[in-house]
Amino acid sequence: MLRCGVRQMLWAGCTALGMVVSVLPLAAETARAVPAPTGSLGRTDPAHTDVLFVGAHPDDESSSLATFGQWQERRGLSTGVVTITRGEGGGNAVGTEEGAALGLIREGEERKAVRRAGIRNVFYLDKPDFWYTLSAPLTATVWNPSSQPATDTLSRLVRLIRATTPREVVVMDPRPFRQHGGHQEAARLAVEAFRLAGDPTAFPGQITREKYAAWKPSRLLATNGGFPGPVGEKCSKYRAKDPHTGLPVIGVWTGTTARRHAGKTWAQIERDATREYATQGFAALPPTVETPRAKLPCEWFTVLADSRTPQAPATREQPGLRPLYADFRAWAQRMRMPWLANDAQPAYPANPSASAPSVAEAPVVDGVAGPGEYPGPALRLSHWEGQRCADEKDCAADVRFSRRADDLYVFVRVTDDIKGYALDAAADCKRHWRTDAVEIALDPQGRSDDTSTTFKTGILPFTKDGGGPCAERDADNRQGPASRTAPDLAVASAVTDPYKGYAVEVRIPLDALPAPADPERLAVNILLYDSDTADRTGQTRLAWSPFGSAQADPYVWGTLSLPGYVPPPDQPVQPARIPQDAARSSRSTASVEQARRTGVPLAGGPRRPRQEG
Repeated sequence: MLRCGVRQMLWAGCTALGMVVSVLPLAAETARAVPAPTGSLGRTDPAHTDVLFVGAHPDDESSSLATFGQWQERRGLSTGVVTITRGEGGGNAVGTEEGAALGLIREGEERKAVRRAGIRNVFYLDKPDFWYTLSAPLTATVWNPSSQPATDTLSRLVRLIRATTPREVVVMDPRPFRQHGGHQEAARLAVEAFRLAGDPTAFPGQITREKYAAWKPSRLLATNGGFPGPVGEKCSKYRAKDPHTGLPVIGVWTGTTARRHAGKTWAQIERDATREYATQGFAALPPTVETPRAKLPCEWFTVLADSRTPQAPATREQPGLRPLYADFRAWAQRMRMPWLANDAQPAYPANPSASAPSVAEAPVVDGVAGPGEYPGPALRLSHWEGQRCADEKDCAADVRFSRRADDLYVFVRVTDDIKGYALDAAADCKRHWRTDAVEIALDPQGRSDDTSTTFKTGILPFTKDGGGPCAERDADNRQGPASRTAPDLAVASAVTDPYKGYAVEVRIPLDALPAPADPERLAVNILLYDSDTADRTGQTRLAWSPFGSAQADPYVWGTLSLPGYVPPPDQPVQPARIPQDAARSSRSTASVEQARRTGVPLAGGPRRPRQEG
């Protein structure tokens, strides 16, 4: 789900950070260690795979498919994929399905995509995917609810490593900054499973009852999409070290010509595969890779652990860590990899600040800033992600605030030259980032570590068939149509004709926030999503506070003071409601067939004891 490179413009998100870790052998490990892969193990077990990639969502492996395809074609190495969720919480650029129905569609897309790289087996763990978050701790609580053991997801990953006996495990980036919490948690779990799978005292029932053998993979790699290595054929021979830890980084050139694909480069095959993820908007990618072959890049991987060369890099303590980063450092220390937290927390810029003046008369919510309704200054929104606006006519926006009694008023004025796709207000007022939209994010206490304790509303200024605006809540304390989740929210828009932009005006009752609003600490961000296409993908994002993952990181939001406001003493704190709807492998024909063929139970679940005699 959240990728870098060309897919950044399609708003699946992006992280430009490399990650590095190393794992020292556990004293308790007694399983077999095998050398770094140089060819097939020659095993006949239908569950075996030489390489095992662990991701959180369908498409997480997409930026490594050129590598996996080459390893299979040139070195005889098979690859399997573990996908912890089916991406039920992602967007849908081709229909209105969501939840479990969307998850099954995304499974089909993933299976078709990875087959282009020679990958046959994709193992799903049936964990629920929810909205975009930066919090691994929050993700862990959703993947392992109180009704399950706290180690349920971990035990399934350990079982899958023991069942598939890979030589290599490939993980994602576990660091918090600008990184999907699902990606972080998937990587953390995979790192721990890599360590534990070879320890017969870890989840011993898998060995004594299910008759799996302890298995220690030889090497652990992490995708390093942000590594600034060279391009061209020689990049695969480039000897590099990660600047944070000094661990080796290896590259696989995407310009290599495939032997069995009509002379295509692996970059082109990967593009063909990526376009299969249509629900994510990736079908809008150009069908042909236009980059000259000599300038095609490598896919980079950091060697986290190698059985032949144990690593113990230097550790640099970083003071003043915010809670998410302190949690990550504690995890790295528990994994006996404290160097992983080196430089993990970036240098956050100063948060912007503004005031919402109290007005004598309530503004009329009509999409027009009337005289005296917004006496404060207009605050400019700056470029945040994606393509930069070509000029003021292409895209520009500003925001103004005011308050009357217990209501906050927000007025956003947008200049835009091309109208995005008009979604259906009744069936598709959700996942607002796919077209022209405004998002308003409020952290009532200014202390949130993730958005589950915030109020966020996405507003479409226009909808299908000349419809007016619609509003929903997403990735916050309570999600769904505003008519149900914030019934007292008032929204209006004014769209120019001929089209040159629009204005959105909103009244937000402060008692609709998940906690009382602190008049000195209320944290706010205003975000603009600009689309210039009809394919339900975005091109440009602006924000009042544009650092990092501006929509999902309350640490970067600005402070909005409310002069004279006194919150009601009896306003309750509302618990978060997080979707738990997950597609099940038992409902997937492809997953059921795979389980029968490989002997690996659905969702990485326990294997029935073998019958003796």
